[in-house]
Amino acid sequence: MTENFFADYKKFIVVPEEEKRVGTEVFAPENYSAHYILTLSIFDTRLSTWNDAGKFEIDIEKSIKTVLEEFNQKQHKKYHLQLLELDKFTNYFILALSCKTKFEQGKETDSISHILDTMLMNPFYVGQKWFNLIGEKGKVERKLFCYSFKEYKLEDKDHSTIEGRYDNVSQLIPKNGEISLIKSSVR
Repeated sequence: MTENFFADYKKFIVVPEEEKRVGTEVFAPENYSAHYILTLSIFDTRLSTWNDAGKFEIDIEKSIKTVLEEFNQKQHKKYHLQLLELDKFTNYFILALSCKTKFEQGKETDSISHILDTMLMNPFYVGQKWFNLIGEKGKVERKLFCYSFKEYKLEDKDHSTIEGRYDNVSQLIPKNGEISLIKSSVR
């Protein structure tokens, strides 16, 4: 009797919500109320460019992607970070920070500082061994990043086109009033 007691256990398996969500959620900017472009560089750096990180056995791109992936999994209800630019011949990288709720006006610097200095620094500093990339001053202050940011706002664009076709022909008429025939391929 005890050997077959749990024979039908598969009917009772319920995958936890967090496990189901991981890897299936796609970033949708419309689900976020504010977006910021962050430019980060290493505080008191020992590098002239990211290429020099190889001397310290650190793969910068892999390291950043690992930390961002973990951050996005843990913070998916509040924030999303995305790597926008990493050039191995510079000493900075650019991230996009998307927030579900907009920061209070005037508190953006404190909020972004909290995210970078509290939530992001430790995974980079210890987890990815970026402490090797900073000098003595950075180690004493336990500061990893210098950063700047700017809020990213989409300009209102005329969304009257559908698949490249215009609903209003007046949009095609140049300001000088001349109309010319332009040959285009059929879609």
